Amino acid sequence: MAVPDTNRIPLYGWLVPLIALLGALLIGKTSDWAAGAGFAALLIGAVLVAVHHAEMVAHWLGEPFGTLVLTLAVTIIELSLILSMMLGGDPSPTLARDTVHAVVMLVVNGLAGACIVAGTLRHREQEFQTLGASAFLAVLMPMAILVLIMPNYTLTTPGPYFSPRQLAFTGGECFALYAVFLFVQTVRYRHYFVPAGAVGIEHDVPPAAKIGAISAGLLILSLAAVVLLAKLLAPFIEGSIAATGAPAKLAGVIVAAIVLLPEFATALRAARRNELQTSINLALGSALACIGLTVPAVVVIAIMLDRPLALGIDGSATVLLVLSFLVAMLTYGQGRTNLLSGFVHLVLLASYVFLIFAP
Repeated sequence: MAVPDTNRIPLYGWLVPLIALLGALLIGKTSDWAAGAGFAALLIGAVLVAVHHAEMVAHWLGEPFGTLVLTLAVTIIELSLILSMMLGGDPSPTLARDTVHAVVMLVVNGLAGACIVAGTLRHREQEFQTLGASAFLAVLMPMAILVLIMPNYTLTTPGPYFSPRQLAFTGGECFALYAVFLFVQTVRYRHYFVPAGAVGIEHDVPPAAKIGAISAGLLILSLAAVVLLAKLLAPFIEGSIAATGAPAKLAGVIVAAIVLLPEFATALRAARRNELQTSINLALGSALACIGLTVPAVVVIAIMLDRPLALGIDGSATVLLVLSFLVAMLTYGQGRTNLLSGFVHLVLLASYVFLIFAP
């Protein structure tokens, strides 16, 4: 991963996390709806600075450990937003489902499609390791189906709900699958996920250990600011959706878009540098972390607090999810992408968004 300057930390890298934290504490004392714009601006600033520090840490650690830093950091953001809205004044049993579904669709179709289109417009065709991409899909597909489709077909409780035992078992399955995948990605078969033939990677100079360590600390500070701002922003998201009469599913899409912002910015830049393998690691890795880490955490909290948790998606969403995975298998099964495959994914994303407003 290339970063603009690995020899120093820019001034905004220090100031934005501190300003975001201070703003969260000060604005948090008011309930004025005008503060929503302040929450959003500070949150975006904190997220973008987190991207910069995550890139520095990623370049310091090297692949594939570097991309895991941003992936796990985004999981913290996502979980804080989901819990803030799910356990708020008006509990939402469907928010976790809508967010997980949105993350999968935005990653498999939106993020992947945008990276492929951006990369192929500049480089015509791009190569990647099929073994790594296949490993992502081999874990992501069963996890998504177990969480989002299986609840509609169990007999103990009517869909879209699992029984408490089924819920606990499914959460454990997702966590176990993700843990094994991490071992495969970082230890046993890490060469599957290292960019092959990427331009310029060998010539990038990694930051010094001191700069990398400072960036890691500032990354944690930035994420702390994001978590606080996410908690404050949650009621404004819910209130805005209710005031405009938009579909309730839109809350999940907004949460997913916020937490995927770092992934999108970093993955898109990597694709334009002809490092599509890094884009795939970031995109599909974020979806795996969403299901493998966020879902088990939400499950534990829902069981402990005896809160209902609806997970099953409806019929049209099921068809589109399965179709997205079939297209992804074709896209990532060749080891080479082109403009057409990226555009197909973007069309599927447009279908997903359209069906939210016109079910």
